[in-house]
Amino acid sequence: MRDVNRYDGEARRWLAGAVAKVQADQCRSADTHLLSVPLPEHWGVDLYLKDESTHPTGSLKHRLARSLFLYALSNGWIRPGAPVVEASSGSTAISEAYFARLIGVPFITVVAASTSAEKVRLIRSYGAEVRFVDDPSTVYAVAADIARRSGGHYMDQFTYAERATDWRGNNNIAESVFRQMAMERHPEPTWIVATAGTGGTSSTLGRYVRYTGRMTGLCVADPENSAFQPGWEAGDPDVTTGAPSRIEGIGRQRVEPSFTGSVVDRMMAVPDAAAIGAVHALERTTGVRAGGSTGTGLWAALRLVAEMVDAGEQGSVVSLICDSGERYLDKYYSDTWLADNGLDAAGYRDWVLRFLETGDAADL
Repeated sequence: MRDVNRYDGEARRWLAGAVAKVQADQCRSADTHLLSVPLPEHWGVDLYLKDESTHPTGSLKHRLARSLFLYALSNGWIRPGAPVVEASSGSTAISEAYFARLIGVPFITVVAASTSAEKVRLIRSYGAEVRFVDDPSTVYAVAADIARRSGGHYMDQFTYAERATDWRGNNNIAESVFRQMAMERHPEPTWIVATAGTGGTSSTLGRYVRYTGRMTGLCVADPENSAFQPGWEAGDPDVTTGAPSRIEGIGRQRVEPSFTGSVVDRMMAVPDAAAIGAVHALERTTGVRAGGSTGTGLWAALRLVAEMVDAGEQGSVVSLICDSGERYLDKYYSDTWLADNGLDAAGYRDWVLRFLETGDAADL
């Protein structure tokens, strides 16, 4: 039998150095903050937002990008000099561009032409190449084709997000939430609220809750034009929608492979205007300016809080600040963009402010 030896010492040394650089990034990064949102004390319900915008690349996707790079490197898929290619709505591309530059490989991302200008600027700031498509549903095929023609690696976050993350622990977002909640008056949340872009975060949260034997429920909030919520309700992973989400980073026209519906306890459809009104109210009450995906989760979290108060139930609810609103000044904080898209966020903002002050949850 012919002996085939594929061991390449130089390539293995490069790989070891690349993995060490990615792991060193985690060692340099402190955990993200868990912010308490002021609610009336007598409600007996506490609301928290985990601020993922404080990561080095400014979003929840920093965790995912790190995990994807470690997974791809460990599988031998990333090679020196060959590009990493991704399909993204922006934030994952920013984070992956950061890690690509960290280990010294080229990075190309395919994004929808409607992606916010600030996100595109941030991607390019790490030396990455940005390619645009008019139809957001084509990002997958275009990215895969670029990787094939360039001899690079298609990262494919929408397939690998749920398996690249170590959901059992290792400082994942779920472990971090429960560790930070340990000293609160309701340390085990009644609900954790997530949103879905790849489905990786909700998969990690749901699996960790079950793995550690907790009673916390997982609610996934979904924007308009997304396939996740109708697909979950119907138990049909082949559900598609005819229009893209207006809330960047979440809501897909198809149910992505990384979305693990079996670990989701409840899904809530959230109007886009409500999501935007919620983050406007958040800025008014706390000074924190967040993106539309945060607003989608926050609206759902407030509805859960209202249900608990109405039922006389005490406990806590945790949601996420996915990224900063500074990335969307030309969208969710622009009166012109809101008017052009027929979104009246002011009414929802006022409802949230009234609820936080009086507990009146009518029409929430």
